[in-house]
Amino acid sequence: MPPASGRDIDRLVDDLFRHEAGRLIAILTRIFGPANLGLAEDVAQEALIAALEVWPYHGVPDNPTAWLTQVAKNRALNVLKRERIFAGRAHELAAQLDEAALAAEPAGSRSGMDDVVHLLFVACHPALAPETRIALTLKTVAGLSVEQIAGALLAQPTAISQRLVRAKKQVRELGLGFDVPAAEFPQRLDSVLEALYLLFNEGYGAHDGEDLVRAELCDEAMRLCRLIAHYQDRAPAPRVHALLALMLLQSARLPARVDAAGELVPLEDQDRSRWNQARIAEGLAHLERSAEGDEASSYHLEAGIAAHHAIARSHRDTDWREILALYDQLLIANPSPIVALNRAVALAQCDGPAAGIKALASLQSSPVLQRYHLLWATLATLHAELGDLVAAGGYYRKALACPCSAPERRFLEHRLASLTAPPS
Repeated sequence: MPPASGRDIDRLVDDLFRHEAGRLIAILTRIFGPANLGLAEDVAQEALIAALEVWPYHGVPDNPTAWLTQVAKNRALNVLKRERIFAGRAHELAAQLDEAALAAEPAGSRSGMDDVVHLLFVACHPALAPETRIALTLKTVAGLSVEQIAGALLAQPTAISQRLVRAKKQVRELGLGFDVPAAEFPQRLDSVLEALYLLFNEGYGAHDGEDLVRAELCDEAMRLCRLIAHYQDRAPAPRVHALLALMLLQSARLPARVDAAGELVPLEDQDRSRWNQARIAEGLAHLERSAEGDEASSYHLEAGIAAHHAIARSHRDTDWREILALYDQLLIANPSPIVALNRAVALAQCDGPAAGIKALASLQSSPVLQRYHLLWATLATLHAELGDLVAAGGYYRKALACPCSAPERRFLEHRLASLTAPPS
């Protein structure tokens, strides 16, 4: 193929990284063993870097997946030649690498995806601390950067880097295997689902960067969740379907979350005719499936909240009392500051901005939320509704001092400027 532009190559490689890196890492981890997870990541990364270096001059190959797999195989074989630890198994591992390169299955193929599922559950081994499992999954399987993981977990990037280093060391020391016993799938499922939940949230509202929405992350989270749902015989299904329902119902709003210029559109101003009705219908179907059995997870409650938004004809017609009742239950099931913040928003819709402000009083000292712009933006909005523009301006400035995406920053700046703008 003829050479492509640098921008096109960057876009293609970014897309391939999102869809192929996890698959490559999973295949290499199966072959080399989880103890060499770092090696698998390095080899996959080198293959993608090679694409950036070669494709602009020689063109994009007809089968980019096969090309990347072949390059990863060659890099891995080079490691085999110089690492004595593999000396006794060099021929065996080389044969497996040849087999993987020969198959070169496109993303979404059955065997490659089985490897990804196994890697998800390897990263969520119960011997690892819960926060370590989540960070490791987001890095190795989902391909998020350290900064993105830090944003998703409301943590400092340095802490995430240290957590990942410790995680890989612990995986080596524990000698974890790649095959996950069927009996352990339910035990590891919660960590896997939490990682997919955070991955989806990073796509639905990016914590930094030029774009508010990264739909490919949402799609990746839903794809992986569908894979987990395929393993219903080894994992309790209800909360898997509940999470998938939540993702589908939330992602249905993506077309209306930004305008033609890429600017943020708040929920109350969104054109609901642009919401994806097919995803809403599918989400409601999965929500119904999640009701099978006695399980009622936090995903069930969040999906129920999303369903009320999805079926409301307008922001005014939304059943906020029922949403508030669901948030009350969710706060018991998951007493996190983020849930308390969202509950306060629903309370303000029911009982007015003063009630919302009162509910947020205790959250202002929460260490987790100090650099979470939505806390301060919510307080600014509620004070503005009460006519206290001075307080509102102060809270908007606090929100602007926090990390957020470029569209969110412009939205906050516009709201702040509108407080002091002369009446038209």
